[in-house]
Amino acid sequence: MFKRLTLRDFVIVPELEVEFDAGFSVLTGETGAGKSILIDALQLALGSRGDVGLLRQGCSRAEVSAEFDNLPAALKPWLEEAGFDTQESLLLRRTLDAQGKSRAWINGSPATIAQLREAAEQLVEIHGQHAWQRLTRAGDARALLDAQAGLDGAPLVALHARWKAATAALQRARERGDEIQRERERLAWQIHELDRLAPGADEWDELNAEHSRLSNAQALIDAARSGLDGVSQADGSALERTGQALSALHQVVRFDAALSAVIEVLQGAQAQLGDAAHSLHAYLGRERADGARLAELDARLSAWHGLARRLRRPPAELPALLTQWKDALRALDAATDVSGLEQTIAQAEREYRVEAARVSALRKQAASALADAVTQAMQGLGMTGGRFDVALIPQDPPQSFGLENVEFQVAGHAGSTPRALAKVASGGELSRLALAIAVTTSRARGAAPDAGAGTLIFDEIDAGIGGTVGDVVGALMKQLGQSAQVLSVTHLAQVAACGDHHWVVSKRQVAGRAQSDLQRVSGEARVAEIARMLGGERLSGTAHAQALLQGAATPAPRAAKRRSRT
Repeated sequence: MFKRLTLRDFVIVPELEVEFDAGFSVLTGETGAGKSILIDALQLALGSRGDVGLLRQGCSRAEVSAEFDNLPAALKPWLEEAGFDTQESLLLRRTLDAQGKSRAWINGSPATIAQLREAAEQLVEIHGQHAWQRLTRAGDARALLDAQAGLDGAPLVALHARWKAATAALQRARERGDEIQRERERLAWQIHELDRLAPGADEWDELNAEHSRLSNAQALIDAARSGLDGVSQADGSALERTGQALSALHQVVRFDAALSAVIEVLQGAQAQLGDAAHSLHAYLGRERADGARLAELDARLSAWHGLARRLRRPPAELPALLTQWKDALRALDAATDVSGLEQTIAQAEREYRVEAARVSALRKQAASALADAVTQAMQGLGMTGGRFDVALIPQDPPQSFGLENVEFQVAGHAGSTPRALAKVASGGELSRLALAIAVTTSRARGAAPDAGAGTLIFDEIDAGIGGTVGDVVGALMKQLGQSAQVLSVTHLAQVAACGDHHWVVSKRQVAGRAQSDLQRVSGEARVAEIARMLGGERLSGTAHAQALLQGAATPAPRAAKRRSRT
């Protein structure tokens, strides 16, 4: 539920914080007072495109934050996966500076604009006054129907992509057959040359290490023998002298215990010298110059260098190159296997069509239910006898979204033939149809809390509606507010009278600058606002306003909170 909206230096609002309640809230005010500013601010917090024109004149930065509580269950796993804190509430914050640079946060952690939009999809559903335009586009109509059907289109898109990729591979194989064959022959020759060498994965380093050792074998033997003599075998060796020192110290240590520490050090050195002598002796026992093995190594290294020069690659890369070329050859073999590619295409198409048929069946079922529900809603919106249809138009060839597209059609009155929504000429009819569809789909989602956003916003969607139809619109929104949080920006007194909560937006001049403010109204102040919306004589307008409010009376809701500093 949308709990709190905070603005700072946004358009003509210096600073504002407002808290909203559950149920049906209405926002009213004079034309130009700034009612839609609040919706624009919320949309900025929800990830809409930012523009420097949203900054209050003379200010360097605008800031908007929107807080939600009673979060949808599906939102918490998304927050965890994205690395955001999971709390009982969710705070979306957005700033915009004079250079057009924007920053965003979710629960205090930096976020991308795309992440704001992803979160917004599960939080708020906004229907604008030109919502009908969106419904005339096939993609948007299809998305709305799929949402009603509870469809996830991702599996179908993936299967379609696999089918198309297999088809493209077969086409390439047929078009580039000669070219692929030449490439295959080149790779086969290179692989043959490398296979003759059969380079091991670590062989190059091992060959160089062994060659270096054997090339310097005599120098290594001479150094080891000299070291052994110095440590233990020559007269005056280190072991001999260490033993003499220990013997002398042992004779006098009883006269001064301080020498015990020196004795321990020398004993340790004596043990280490013994170990060194043993290791040198063993080394000399196994190390010898091996001319035959050195010749073998020279030949092997020469073969590595020769092939590396012909292939113009460093010798160390030859093993990896052999693996790479064998993989490439297998890929080319698969790319020229026309029979195998045709089987892959057939399998991919079968899987796509099975999923597409499932999607089509769900769409057909949802289309019938949606058409009936919207048709019923139209009867109370001044379109008695009208009918709404959801046409499923076959697509040839099949598309990533399925076997059919979606078109909304309407017959404005009894006896007329349904036509595409885009061809309905009357602006009033378009607005009423958009409202009927919005209320119907939103009401269906409200009945299933996990099926969609819990906050529904109608931004002057009732434009062009009046008279008794306005009473029906207000009643519909009030009814919808029982299962979801509903916020409506409206010019209709009949709709405003049905609100559980009523907010009035006003504009005034402060130090020569326009400034917008928001006040919650009730009692006489609310009667006065409804009377203003009705127009006409003051006394008759007041009486009419009181009658409207009494007709829509409900138990008094919990008072909303507000803090505003200007």
